[in-house]
Amino acid sequence: MSHISHIEIDDRNLPPPTPEIEQERKVAMFDLLEENSFSLPKRDDRIVPPGPYRLALSIRDKRLVFDVTTDAAEKAAEFHLSLSPFKQVVKDYWQICESYYDAVKTMPPSQIETIDMARRGIHNEGARVLAERLDGKAEVDNDTARRLFTLICVLHFGG
Repeated sequence: MSHISHIEIDDRNLPPPTPEIEQERKVAMFDLLEENSFSLPKRDDRIVPPGPYRLALSIRDKRLVFDVTTDAAEKAAEFHLSLSPFKQVVKDYWQICESYYDAVKTMPPSQIETIDMARRGIHNEGARVLAERLDGKAEVDNDTARRLFTLICVLHFGG
């Protein structure tokens, strides 16, 4: 499998992120670039340029856009995903994140751990939805799907 060597998020039309959202974004981008698995399957007898790939994520016309180029700036793929399948899981994820951020400030470790387990479960669900939506378009492993889901959350609920 190939990988993503560079990622760009088009957040021009989003409000400024909160410190928590900015931190989530930085960690997800760092982790994603540190280790990921991303490849493009052959489609319709079209030759797919080999990676590594540069990925630009944006939201256009209420659709999540993956714009994929090679490191040599050759267009590799572009696909648009409906945001509808993500709406509820993204909303749930940010709600549990807010609970987690609040809990860290005031609650005992056992309660924080319980909230964090729920947060990881919702995060896994988001990664599963993303992997399903990418089926036939891009192949990703679970960790890559989780990190990409975090970036989708940042785009979806920018600030």
